[in-house]
Amino acid sequence: MMEKYAVILLNLGSPDSTAVADVRAYLQEFLLDERVINKSPLVRNFVVKCFILPTRPQQSAKAYQKIWTDEGSPLVVTTQKQQKRLQAAVDCHVEIGMRYGNPSTEDAVKNLQAAGITRLLIFPLYPHYAMSSYETAVVRLMEALAEHAPAIQTTLVQPYYQDPDYIDALVERSLPYLKNDFDKLLFSFHGIPESHLRQSDPSHAHCLTTPDCCNTCHPAHATCYRHQCMTTAHLFKAKAGIPDDKFMVSFQSRLGREPWLTPYTDKVIEDLAAKGVKNLKVICPAFISDCLETLEEIAQEGKEIFMDAGGETYQQIPCLNDHPVWIKYMQRQVEDWLTQHNSGTLSKT
Repeated sequence: MMEKYAVILLNLGSPDSTAVADVRAYLQEFLLDERVINKSPLVRNFVVKCFILPTRPQQSAKAYQKIWTDEGSPLVVTTQKQQKRLQAAVDCHVEIGMRYGNPSTEDAVKNLQAAGITRLLIFPLYPHYAMSSYETAVVRLMEALAEHAPAIQTTLVQPYYQDPDYIDALVERSLPYLKNDFDKLLFSFHGIPESHLRQSDPSHAHCLTTPDCCNTCHPAHATCYRHQCMTTAHLFKAKAGIPDDKFMVSFQSRLGREPWLTPYTDKVIEDLAAKGVKNLKVICPAFISDCLETLEEIAQEGKEIFMDAGGETYQQIPCLNDHPVWIKYMQRQVEDWLTQHNSGTLSKT
């Protein structure tokens, strides 16, 4: 039988619209995921349905309205552009699957099955490992494959947070925004609860046990989100030639009352302005595609916090999105995979 190859791009997802009902449906699917709120099902259901869903959908709907485009959700639209441009560059089928919402991972798998795909490259659009992003997207895909297309053989792209080519792409994408002088460059990564970090530590004895745990070599780093974020920031800093005193790392988007990774981005932005920082640039390397967390939380809310605290110039550096350097990066990953399987002609470019 002739092999048929495909790649699937996995992303988080988005509501179908800014209507409160659609936002509520999306948040319910998202927040009831055991890898997002890692409590017992009883506790998780109680917290989500009694404390979050009664008010959060209305708030989130207003936030989505601020960044929604004529084409739809920025995250979904950008992922579709990535799919289209990668499809034009490689000689294999390209699908996209959202962990929550549409186009769904399950529908993507059904498309792969209908197309007769036999080998699949799984490409999470998350550079860093976290149970609430990279892991849950991959697990959902594997569940759908087991149900609808168990014969498809898979290869998984590992977290690429320190891949030199990824760092090069991130720096090249960002350099035009760093040409003008600035006081600070803030790396704002999506936050996760500290409990997620401890749960992902296979030794259960390293992460967050010492102040310097991320800089102490340990097998836990393979699944340590904080270590991987810090590594990306430091590699970027070195590659771009950013002085040590002009960069910081923080974590955004915390939810609930339990401790999340610190320092918190909103507090850092306010403190920097209060301490006299006038020109601040913020980059969000945990996100490949601009989305609610970058376009509204960082670009809009962050700017408001900074200006109100005395800042003067503020800019969010766009994510990689469908920039040619990112498409080239994905293309190389696909071509390398195809080469390993002797697929013949690799690229249409």
